[in-house]
Amino acid sequence: MNQRHLSLRIWGAVLAVSVILGFGSGATAADTIKVGVLHSLSGTMAISETTLKDTVLMLVDEQNKKGGLLGKKLEAVVVDPASNWPLFAEKARELIEKEKVSVVFGCWTSVSRKSVLPVFEELNGLLFYPVQYEGEESSKNVLYTGAAPNQQAIPAVDYLMNEMGVKRWVLAGTDYVYPRTTNKILLAYLKSKGVSDADIMVNYTPFGHSDWQSIVAEIKKFGTAGKKTAVVSTINGDANVPFYKELGNQNITAENIPVMAFSVGEEELAGIDTKPLVGHLAAWNYFMSVDDPSNDEFIENWHAFIKNKNRVTNDPMEAHYIGFNMWVKAVEKAGTTDATAVQDAIIGVTVPNLTGGYAAMMPNHHITKPVLIGEIQEDGQFQVVWETPGLVVGDAWSDYLPGSKDLISDWRAPLSNGNFNVKTGK
Repeated sequence: MNQRHLSLRIWGAVLAVSVILGFGSGATAADTIKVGVLHSLSGTMAISETTLKDTVLMLVDEQNKKGGLLGKKLEAVVVDPASNWPLFAEKARELIEKEKVSVVFGCWTSVSRKSVLPVFEELNGLLFYPVQYEGEESSKNVLYTGAAPNQQAIPAVDYLMNEMGVKRWVLAGTDYVYPRTTNKILLAYLKSKGVSDADIMVNYTPFGHSDWQSIVAEIKKFGTAGKKTAVVSTINGDANVPFYKELGNQNITAENIPVMAFSVGEEELAGIDTKPLVGHLAAWNYFMSVDDPSNDEFIENWHAFIKNKNRVTNDPMEAHYIGFNMWVKAVEKAGTTDATAVQDAIIGVTVPNLTGGYAAMMPNHHITKPVLIGEIQEDGQFQVVWETPGLVVGDAWSDYLPGSKDLISDWRAPLSNGNFNVKTGK
């Protein structure tokens, strides 16, 4: 009996020391920095977002092989908001409040970003948003690593107008905030260039739209007025597959009515017969075909991680690559994963991009980017036909909308404001 009591006392002492020294089950959590992944793995946006989930997992794995961050391992926490916009907000709250993640990489559509924005601002979380968007927003809690309109939409229209002589415009988009706001900016821009209402056609379709026959017929008819016509496409998700298929069915080619897409990259083209699409265009800040050693290394690492040499890379993947490395650098600079400290530390952080240059985080939480125009090739890749001579700084607020042109965003102290009117000083 005495031996039994002695054994229990010894084990009690061991357990107490274990808890004090962190050897218990809670130690793993304490020694792990959690990284949230908020991308749709099902539903209409899974075609685009699943790859971004895999990209973050690869980046976490690579960082852990380097020794982790601040002496701790990174742990990815993946959730599936299933292309359900209100569910994005629920999953964001789950990641921050329940899972205690230090940062979140996620969202594709602007409606999903708008859904989670109040959650991140309420809980002071950090969201790295990797996709081109409509601008007209600036949040202390969001780092916008995708393109603003002046880093994609405006240069793309300039290319069509100046290099291809386009006079008539079809603005075709999915019916939600990104296409509608982007087209509002483009309408103002086109009219500032003297384009009349009669030479602009606007069309919106729901997510997942599949019956394109009548719409493509209208586009074809619109293009018979004797003026060079182009489609500027903000169609998102799996609706692109039947859209491009119907273009081929009705013999719309890059020669007669070129399409300039803002949401179609290598991943979307992987599921399409690209032969009828050769010569159609896309505007991005990165293409897999870019010839640069850093891109070659990224592609090689991606294929090794995903264990499939047929998997492609694309622009939002590069945005996550840039954003993740900026976050790591800012955390190291701040010496903590605390959101407020990282927000302060990340402004001015510079990291390599995958096109041979560098991306810098600006005071408005947007980054510097080159702008590339690519032509679709038979193999589903893009051949770069035009690019900006240097880097373009992303604008949070458009220069072409009356309510926005006087606004600036600057998250540095003492201003620390995303919506400052330079005319009124308020």
